[in-house]
Amino acid sequence: MEIDWKEVSNYFRTLPKNFNYLLVIQVLPILILSSILVKEINPVLFQKQLIYYTVGAIGFFIALFIPWKKVLWWFAPLSYVINLLLLLAVDVAGKTILGARRWLEIPGIGLTIQPSEFIKISVVLMLAFLIHRTPPPKEGYGFLDFLKLSVVIVIPFLLIAKEPDLGTALVLLMTGYGILFLVGVKWRVWITLFLILGVSAPLLYNHLHDYQKKRISDFLGKPSYHVQQALIAIGSGGVIGKSKDEATQTQLKFLPIASSDFIFAYLGERFGYRGMLALIVLYILLIVHLLALSQIYSQDYLIKTVSAGLAFLIFIYMNVNMYMIIGMAPVVGVPLPMFSHGGTSFIIFAVFFGILLNLIAYKNYFQYNADAKITMLEKEPLKKNDEIERRKRNLELLKQRKEIPRSKGL
Repeated sequence: MEIDWKEVSNYFRTLPKNFNYLLVIQVLPILILSSILVKEINPVLFQKQLIYYTVGAIGFFIALFIPWKKVLWWFAPLSYVINLLLLLAVDVAGKTILGARRWLEIPGIGLTIQPSEFIKISVVLMLAFLIHRTPPPKEGYGFLDFLKLSVVIVIPFLLIAKEPDLGTALVLLMTGYGILFLVGVKWRVWITLFLILGVSAPLLYNHLHDYQKKRISDFLGKPSYHVQQALIAIGSGGVIGKSKDEATQTQLKFLPIASSDFIFAYLGERFGYRGMLALIVLYILLIVHLLALSQIYSQDYLIKTVSAGLAFLIFIYMNVNMYMIIGMAPVVGVPLPMFSHGGTSFIIFAVFFGILLNLIAYKNYFQYNADAKITMLEKEPLKKNDEIERRKRNLELLKQRKEIPRSKGL
């Protein structure tokens, strides 16, 4: 098996020419600000965060160079099925932490993974593959196509909600349907869906766990202890914030989970209203950029779907986390994307960005290099005699159709 190194070299040289540097530049300030806060809260956690950044960077570059347009037809269904099996395995052999069975322990090394995080990529890629294969008509998808695509979203939603992890399940559900909304679905489909949800809301509430109902009652009534401490931290920061030593709400451990779910509250205590506003602006600019890409490449449904999915994930995570901290949403375990301390979530986003940047950089590459075999496949060169014979046959056909004079030769 012969590798065409010239074609491989051409493939890698194409990336810098079409690379979207702005997306990377927009993410860097979020990572830098997060690193400063995590290091102040706990230097040990900061060391772990550097490891997560390293693993995420590796995942980013691997995803960046995989020819997704060539492999998505088999990778998307395969990863989707594997992640569904992992979610089913959680129900059978999952590890329970803090009353929830969401993790699988890797034998021999003691580390755990959370399949509900990995399924997000699988769902978005599966939707991208199906929508790319069968684009919506001008008026949008009808009921039948909508139901087919909904199956891809609803099955993992039910498995994650059963763990129970309703927060992650709802994020996945809203992201999936947000993608379908941008891609195009007939309005009567949405109206029917909202009517069904409105009628079934009381029944759905009765199926919630007791702790989930308590979170809703806390949200509607008196704020929980976590929210009270977060509001105190934000209020004490004022407009310009406090120095590290004066940020007693966090340093004295009154603020719970300060490096993860409630890191936005520490941002308010440390850098005040200006710091919180700056982070919100960074997120908004990033989301707007991703949504703009989905419109710029509206005819390429792979780019449109992945960029829209990434935008919705960031938007939903950001809003749920921030509203939760200020008491305007129930407390759920939803981190700030690429800002809260944690490994799995950051790595997932890093891979997501790698996939999107690859799709953009190589948007037209395979159209103009249809015979390219860049993934360690054998490339069979066209023989010279075969090429001559092919040209002769084409000229004969043109002569028969009187499209060129018979006096002209090769």
